Amino acid sequence: MRVLVTGAGGFVGGALCRELLDQGHQVIGALRTAEVVAEAHRTTLAGVQWIGFELGSTVSIEAALDHAPDAVVHLAAVASGAEARRDPLTAWATNAMGTCALVYEIERLRPGIRVVFASTGEVYGRGYIRPISESDPTAPCSPYAASKLAAELALQESHRRSGFNGVIARCFQQTGPGQRDAFVVPALAQRVLAARRSGARTIPAGNLMPVRELTDVRDVARALTLLLSRGEPGAVYNVASGRGVSLQELLRRIAFAAGWEVESVVDPALFRPADLEYLVGDGSRLAALGWTPRFELDRTLADLVGALNEVAEGGR
Repeated sequence: MRVLVTGAGGFVGGALCRELLDQGHQVIGALRTAEVVAEAHRTTLAGVQWIGFELGSTVSIEAALDHAPDAVVHLAAVASGAEARRDPLTAWATNAMGTCALVYEIERLRPGIRVVFASTGEVYGRGYIRPISESDPTAPCSPYAASKLAAELALQESHRRSGFNGVIARCFQQTGPGQRDAFVVPALAQRVLAARRSGARTIPAGNLMPVRELTDVRDVARALTLLLSRGEPGAVYNVASGRGVSLQELLRRIAFAAGWEVESVVDPALFRPADLEYLVGDGSRLAALGWTPRFELDRTLADLVGALNEVAEGGR
């Protein structure tokens, strides 16, 4: 199968391209800066056909679809909640309107091909104290989550009207080696490792009370690949295991992986006013298709810390 992956140079995109190649698929990697990112991934993602891509441009979308993909996995987005809060209009333009443009161009030019859209578990919002299922109501509390939900509506509208062959994957938080420190796990890990290098026993942190689901990015890539072949058109699937951990416990486990015990000191600048207190998903619908996570959280954290150590040692 020829699979077009938008946002192929991102964190999830890289893992997904590797998974698709391992399963014998042809991969077309769509990137905003194709030449630069392709060079960075030349060794680990040999075999990907890299193309330039602008989600907001129908001309660019048409050019990507001219490569005749059998399926599309749509990852391109403003993916950081903090970035979306700083520039909500760009988040809406990219995540909502950009996805609309892609959906309608596929509907016009490549009707019938399978599309998997990577949404977010954050669309459910606040008020939950148990794993959230796909039938629970959505109430997004951030520009990032709201723009992703709007994109979902575009896909579902097209499915109801034209039979658009799209599947929605609501990915709960993921992590693993290679994730940017704009996200909580690598950010905490960087602070722990910096403390170890300096001999400090405290690190700054924001609110560590929230509970989060943290799935290894390699398991997320397997889930998205499975939905390409087995997801029901028009359906929503939580990419989640149902296992949550508080950020305070997460910090303890990162410190164990780094071999350096630390305590957190509250830094008001790191608090996020719209933080969700609980975000854990019920993944039983996806599990019924045959998906189970292969990576335990401690293994993921060990791999992430190891990768950060390699980067730090390489920069010396």
